[in-house]
Amino acid sequence: MALNEGDRLRLQLRRMQAQSALADILIADGGSSDGSTDEDFLRSCGVRGLLVTHEAGLGTALRMGFHYALEQGYEGVVTVDGNGKDSVESLPDFLRLLDDGVDFIQGSRFLPGGHHAHTPLERHFGVRCVVAPLILLGGGRWYSDPTNGFKGLSRRFLLDPRVQPLRRELARFNMQFYLNCRAARLGFRVVETPVSRVYPSDGEVPTKINTLRAKLSLVRELVMTAVGGYNPPPQSSWAESEAGGACEVQSEPGKPH
Repeated sequence: MALNEGDRLRLQLRRMQAQSALADILIADGGSSDGSTDEDFLRSCGVRGLLVTHEAGLGTALRMGFHYALEQGYEGVVTVDGNGKDSVESLPDFLRLLDDGVDFIQGSRFLPGGHHAHTPLERHFGVRCVVAPLILLGGGRWYSDPTNGFKGLSRRFLLDPRVQPLRRELARFNMQFYLNCRAARLGFRVVETPVSRVYPSDGEVPTKINTLRAKLSLVRELVMTAVGGYNPPPQSSWAESEAGGACEVQSEPGKPH
């Protein structure tokens, strides 16, 4: 997932280039205008597809990516932020767990074997003392790093009619919280795996949660998730879900992994 990440995305894609032999690399872009998703550059990095939406929200970009992956027949999806903070070298661990039948994988910087550096104190406190307890309340499982966007999801989980992740109401950060809660609450096979997340030692913190309004909205969505506010009605079906948002799909031919 990316939106105007500039050189952070470009450097990350160079690091991921070797991974293109293991899995197809797709970019779910929120309408970047900084030139970071230049097609020639993406092609040189082994990127299979660029998916573009002009509707706002992290959840919107994720829905677009999930819809494309399911339509293309992929058996699993691994998501990672495009801002260069994450250990994309950990991708083989996610692929192995998906191959072993795990339905939901949460990357965690806080597990033994994980690593984090320069994490803002506010973020560290928020993840451990606010988000994780509320996810525990909503899902019945403790995640040590639930806001981490490095996740793996099986096709079985994404297609379950009790999940329905393509609904328009899952347009923002609520998608992240919802997936964690729903996977645990419905009894899917869930594991955490150690990853690294390193923030820059100086300069601007790469995050989209940078205003009081955004933080309050995130807390509201978190509480709504914990009390089941985004759970689909029992009578609805996956077919009634929507990818959401006008999007442009530019993809290179390739066999889904």
